[in-house]
Amino acid sequence: MSETKMLEKLASQLAIKNETIREGLAEALATFILMLVGLGSVAQVVLGQDMFGSYLSINLGFGFGVMLGIHAAGGISGAHMNAAITFANCVIGELPWRKLPVYVLGQFLGSFAASAVVLLLYYDALVDYTGGNLTITGPTATAGIFSTYPEPYMSLWRGFIQEFIATAVLVVGILAINDKKNAAALPGTHALVIGLLVTAIGISMGMNTGYAINPSRDLPPRIFSALAGWGVEVFR
Repeated sequence: MSETKMLEKLASQLAIKNETIREGLAEALATFILMLVGLGSVAQVVLGQDMFGSYLSINLGFGFGVMLGIHAAGGISGAHMNAAITFANCVIGELPWRKLPVYVLGQFLGSFAASAVVLLLYYDALVDYTGGNLTITGPTATAGIFSTYPEPYMSLWRGFIQEFIATAVLVVGILAINDKKNAAALPGTHALVIGLLVTAIGISMGMNTGYAINPSRDLPPRIFSALAGWGVEVFR
């Protein structure tokens, strides 16, 4: 047997046969890429004290992160990277409800892992910036590297309305971009266009609450930051 055939046989034996598991792992990979690029862009802006980027950098970071995530796993799971998008796909019948927990679990694992890697990459800069004092508010607050926090002037209900509208724009935008019966994006451009959609939402609706628009983007890093030293105040 030739070496090529041996490798093909080995790859076939090692391949995961269960479609749902493959899709869950694809969601984990795509979300990991999104969050690594997105949170990394926030870390550079915060810890670099605006010398290594700006608010626009963060918008572009998450936009490009979405684009790369779609390229990495779009052909396997659709690369939702967002529990809200997965839920919407179940509602409209594009995804069986039984796959919802697997997709969301994959997204949460990928997001949590990316948070840990970002802390590893920027740990020295974080200690230098904060003096080892990890805070959620104040002049050297750093919890916002991982999760979104509302501005002090925002009430709970106004924050809810803000996130609801921004998330609705995201869901409707993605459905429109993929709607072949309407003016769908050109073949091969979906990843770029959806990335631009996320960037546009950040540019236009990000100031008040940080435009989480994604439970898989916000909750796992919040849990991670609570465990990593910022404490349970991250939930308050």
